[in-house]
Amino acid sequence: MAPPTALPPSLLTAPIELAGDWGRMLEGAADQVVERMRHSCLDGVRLLSDRQPTRLRVDEHTSGTPAVWLHPDGSSMAWIIVDIGERDWSKLAYQFGHELGHVFANSWQPDAKPAPPCQWLEEAMVEAFSLRGLGRLAKDWKENPPFAGDNAFGDAIAKYRENIIRAYTALAEKQGLTRDAAAWFADHRDEIEMPALNPFAQAMSVTILAEYDQAPDCVEALGALNRWPGRTGIPVGEYFLQWEASCAELRASSRLPVRLRELLRIA
Repeated sequence: MAPPTALPPSLLTAPIELAGDWGRMLEGAADQVVERMRHSCLDGVRLLSDRQPTRLRVDEHTSGTPAVWLHPDGSSMAWIIVDIGERDWSKLAYQFGHELGHVFANSWQPDAKPAPPCQWLEEAMVEAFSLRGLGRLAKDWKENPPFAGDNAFGDAIAKYRENIIRAYTALAEKQGLTRDAAAWFADHRDEIEMPALNPFAQAMSVTILAEYDQAPDCVEALGALNRWPGRTGIPVGEYFLQWEASCAELRASSRLPVRLRELLRIA
């Protein structure tokens, strides 16, 4: 009888290595936070992409912004950069979750340079992905903390998350997103389509988070992103068509692209 064939690594099982300057953090602590957040983000999510890394590196820098380092060395490793304070586990989980979302969205290989006009949508989706993961992490930490007697820190994670959501909700209300998403998009399109987690992408992340909460299977559609030429650099209507076609090819739920296209009234 032939031996069983080992399953290839997925984004949930790929080994994680730490690099960079982690200061005087307790040995093994950062590893546990990152691993817990990975499971909080991905447990129960079907990982259908054909472009998953075989290794993850989490690199702590003492300055700069969090990012995925697009290293052109031909390796199958996704390289995530974070910048946190001493033992700031909430911030580590949050930053890692956002960048893990980009990796999930197939934005870790050398050709994955962010580009307008649709990068804002990816930013909003992966920000909501991280906030969803933080909510699950807070609950898990309170019930089963990685450090003995540290249950109460679950409340601190929950508060950290609530503060972000409160700020983004205020932006959404001020911008008019909560009244009419299509009008919001039409009125502010030049500002919205800036390729970053801009205030409009932040506002939209709360709307997307509600979609994740309402229909958890729609999260899997992130794994169908960016599997076409042009990635986020194509017009928004074509972006949604390509995304829905990619979902069909991978047999992933297309609920999220369909819902967002309806909200923004993209033909």
